[in-house]
Amino acid sequence: MSKRLEVFKHAPEAYKGFAAVKSYVQTCGLPAELVELVYLRVSQINGCAYCIDMHTRDLLSQGVKIDKVVLVPVWEEAAALFSEKERAALAWAESVTRVAQTNVPDSDYQKAIAILGEKELADLTVAVSLMNAFNRFGVSMRMAPAALAS
Repeated sequence: MSKRLEVFKHAPEAYKGFAAVKSYVQTCGLPAELVELVYLRVSQINGCAYCIDMHTRDLLSQGVKIDKVVLVPVWEEAAALFSEKERAALAWAESVTRVAQTNVPDSDYQKAIAILGEKELADLTVAVSLMNAFNRFGVSMRMAPAALAS
C-alpha cells in the first residue's frame, strides 16, 4: 500500500474547525464513555482501522471492561451490558452513519428523542457526524493504527 498524504498537514485551517467541533463534543455534557462507544461503533461501520484502534484504546484506558468493548459490534445482542441511553445512542449512530441506506426514519428519531431529549440528541448527532468525517480521512488516507507501530 502506498503512503498517502496527511490531509491536515496540508489543510491546517480545516483541522482547526474539526478540532473546535471535537472540543465542543468533549464539553457539551455527553458522558465521555457514551461518546467513545459511539465513536467506536461508527468507526467499525465505516471500517476505519486507525479510529477503531484509537477508540478501543481510549475506552480501555477509561476503565471500560474489555467484555463491553469487544461486544460493541453486537450491542443489541449484548444489550444487558449497555445502559438505555447507550443503546439509544448506538442505535441513532448506526442509523445516521448508514444514512444512504436508512434515510434515518422517523421511527429511529422518535426512539432516540424519547430517551435522549433534544439537547443530547443534537449533541450526539454532532458527534456522529464528526466521527463519520474523521473516518473518511482515516480510510481514504490509510492512516496507520497504533497497533501497527508496536
